[in-house]
Amino acid sequence: MKDRLRGAKEGRLVLGAVIVSTFFIGFGGGVIFPILPNLGAVLGISPFLVGVILSANRFSRLFANAPAGGLVDRYGTRKPFVVGMFVQGIATSGYVVAMVAPIPEAWFMGARVLWGVGSALVFATAYTIADDISDGGSRGSNMGLIRGGVLFGFPAGVVLGGLVSELAGNVVAFTVATGFAFFASAVAYLTVPETHVESGANQSVKPWDINTGLPAITVGLVNFAVLFVYIGALFATLVVFLDRNRLSLLGFDAQGTSGLFMGLTVVAAGLSMYLGGYVSDRNQSRVPILLAFLGVTSVGFVLLALADSVLTLAIACLCIGLGQGGTSGPLMALLGDLVADGEMGRAVGTNNVFGDVGGGFGPIVTLPVVESVGFWPVYLSCAVMPLVAAAILLVGVRRETGQFLPSVGN
Repeated sequence: MKDRLRGAKEGRLVLGAVIVSTFFIGFGGGVIFPILPNLGAVLGISPFLVGVILSANRFSRLFANAPAGGLVDRYGTRKPFVVGMFVQGIATSGYVVAMVAPIPEAWFMGARVLWGVGSALVFATAYTIADDISDGGSRGSNMGLIRGGVLFGFPAGVVLGGLVSELAGNVVAFTVATGFAFFASAVAYLTVPETHVESGANQSVKPWDINTGLPAITVGLVNFAVLFVYIGALFATLVVFLDRNRLSLLGFDAQGTSGLFMGLTVVAAGLSMYLGGYVSDRNQSRVPILLAFLGVTSVGFVLLALADSVLTLAIACLCIGLGQGGTSGPLMALLGDLVADGEMGRAVGTNNVFGDVGGGFGPIVTLPVVESVGFWPVYLSCAVMPLVAAAILLVGVRRETGQFLPSVGN
């Protein structure tokens, strides 16, 4: 199956279909963010409940990630991918219903929980598809492109939600997002083939089977560290940091300035995702480029701890974005190198569990600690975490392969 799908033309078509699907489905994840906080006042939803609704998808995905990976290895990639896309489309339509139905908070909560389940299926399959259509010379680049599609869909949704809701109202914004979600689902249904199983089913794999092998745990721990510091520390504390230090850009307040700096990290991450994967494909080993980008992330947090001007803060955010993005492509490619074809879905599920734990619980840890001890101790601690992750990576790879710098897998 993999050999049949590794042709350059076929691989590009499948990859393009997955990127388009994940990009447009990401609108639904982002469109709610600029709208829901204001709806809290309009609809009488408490700030606490707003926060729970915004986080509900991440925690439902946390529990769905591992079963999603088992389903991929059992049934293949096409069915879970298409089902996951349609589930996210239905979840997005729940926002429209919430605007006109009684008990809107219940509809928003249900939509976010359902969105998390669908996204678990999409994430597990998207990376597995990229692995299935790749070899050692293209896996890193393809993983970077897939990750970029997933990454940019969310901020595109944030922009869409803000602009359309301002110009035409919230219901129209949610309706437009729903249309894009079902468009993405249709693209997936019409264009994404089966890439993962020969006969359509592997009955020996159970949905509750979890990959606890050394490669999945090693890569998962690195992913945990990167997302903990990126989402859990930088994104969670940046607006407070700007406000406390009275830093602003282009006349915006702390909230607007934080959005600009977050956008800078996203753009930098998107560029370095492909670059990191491309370079790792052409080196003898993926480990050196991973170590380099983990080091860049660490440097970024050191600069963040010392930032006292807009310029130094911009450089810090640029480094953090480059480091986070540059790690993503080679890291998923390394997982594909080390894991057997029939176990990739579960391995991706395990990796996603670690990532969601890091990104989900990071703010719970960092925000109270910042209030207690200040910013620079937290940011310096975050600078250490990528270095610890680098050590874990080296130890795990050495134990699995017998080498610190294993060659790129085929």
